[in-house]
Amino acid sequence: MIHDDNHFQPKLLILYASYGEGHLQAARAIKGAWEELGNHRIVMVDLMAESHPWLNEMTRRFYLKSYTHMPSLYGWMYDFTRLMKHDSWFGGLLHSFGKDKIRRILTIEQPDIIMHTFPCFALGEPRQRKNPYPPSYAVITDFDLHRRWVHPSIDRYYVATEDLKKELTLLGIPGAAIQVSGIPLKRGFVATEASYPLYDLYKLRPDCPIVLIMTGAQGVMPDVSIICSSLLQDDSVQIALVCGRNLPMKEAIQHQFQNHPEFSRLHVYGYVESIHELMALSDCLVTKPGGVTLSEGIAAGLPIFIYKPVPGQEKQNALYLASKGAAVLSQDPSELAEKILKLVHDPLRLTVSRLAMKQLQVSQSAAESIVLDMLSNLRIMENTATL
Repeated sequence: MIHDDNHFQPKLLILYASYGEGHLQAARAIKGAWEELGNHRIVMVDLMAESHPWLNEMTRRFYLKSYTHMPSLYGWMYDFTRLMKHDSWFGGLLHSFGKDKIRRILTIEQPDIIMHTFPCFALGEPRQRKNPYPPSYAVITDFDLHRRWVHPSIDRYYVATEDLKKELTLLGIPGAAIQVSGIPLKRGFVATEASYPLYDLYKLRPDCPIVLIMTGAQGVMPDVSIICSSLLQDDSVQIALVCGRNLPMKEAIQHQFQNHPEFSRLHVYGYVESIHELMALSDCLVTKPGGVTLSEGIAAGLPIFIYKPVPGQEKQNALYLASKGAAVLSQDPSELAEKILKLVHDPLRLTVSRLAMKQLQVSQSAAESIVLDMLSNLRIMENTATL
């Protein structure tokens, strides 16, 4: 640690995984907030990829295939392991990956704080360690609690909701070790507002409702063309369709609609880095229910529609938000379009929906809140150690 009276510069180690975008996005958000405080002593490690590259690639492919082609299998696995304890045989196996790698990283980098945005806790239990480790924190990146996140090596948890905090306390985690921070997002979600330059940038009209459809980073939402066709039957609606990295989907949709008169109201994008700008322009969001994407929608105050959530954490996320009146679930594309059109043409419905979103919003940037809390805890620990 670089530490004098005027310059407090602890080193942060962020451990993440590349299963989906959410864990990496959360890690980047924390990194960005850390750097905004003038500290660039950060090390980011995809622990599974660096410690077991072949196994990482194989399990990533299985995750994506089972998630998109065998969702029932993925859901069964999620539910089967949902109550798994860290010291069970399978729990211990999952947390063992990267154990030797993390020890080498700690020796070389000597971080002052460790942050996890994925539940692979290879540090092991404190009582089993030969040497003390730095304080270890975890950001839970969903609205649902899977027991894989619960581990004795974690000193502090950052969660999206009070309900998650209550679940953790029921499992024996002290309330003082849990902060309801929200899920960390890019800073733009706090500051961005609709403006005419943004409408021009995305070639959208400010005088017509805009439905933002996000198919996921890999572009895996089903029935997208049917949903678009149903919505475009209303000649006052515009669609901003974000296909992520699925270039074939983007090209197929453009080819399908290019000779249709309503094509001028369908705006198709690939991966959009500044998605907060499109959210600022939109009247509602249709999305896969990943924890980070839902948090983005909440931060933007957008009414959320969720289409065919797959079993697992995304279905649990969807059910949680629906229970709070902050999301609408649909299994049929025509029914989905009907619900969306009713909302965007009804000012009262829009107002009620936006008020429900406000109930889930956190008061400040989650990433900034997390970083300030980590630094505050570190200072308290240091002061205690010097007494």
